[in-house]
Amino acid sequence: MPTAYLTRVVEFTATHRFPDTPDFAGATADHSHLYRCAVTVKGRFDPARAGVMSLKALDALLTREVVARFDGRHMNEDIATFAAGAWLATGEGLAVYLWERISEAGLPSGVTLHRVRVQEGETLYSEYCGEP
Repeated sequence: MPTAYLTRVVEFTATHRFPDTPDFAGATADHSHLYRCAVTVKGRFDPARAGVMSLKALDALLTREVVARFDGRHMNEDIATFAAGAWLATGEGLAVYLWERISEAGLPSGVTLHRVRVQEGETLYSEYCGEP
């Protein structure tokens, strides 16, 4: 059977800040973004099934692991991994963090995570596709 991909996009608004270094000039004060997070899963396409996985189940997973965790939150203060500078709250860091949360949350048998894309603005996004 062929492999198919299913992508769902969710949005959340979160606040973050960066350390006061030349790399982050202009972004060192608290500021918010409307993030768009696209999560792609892959699995075997079976024409007798409803798709790669239940869309209802994927929505519930993303609501719990992405939206509820981040919407209206301050990453540097409310998310332990990003607090106290353990990880910088960059788009890349957020993509890897979300990959880990979604992977640990458990996908159905035969379904794997393919990509997590975090878009911070019209011209900036980060992606993580796991380790080879």
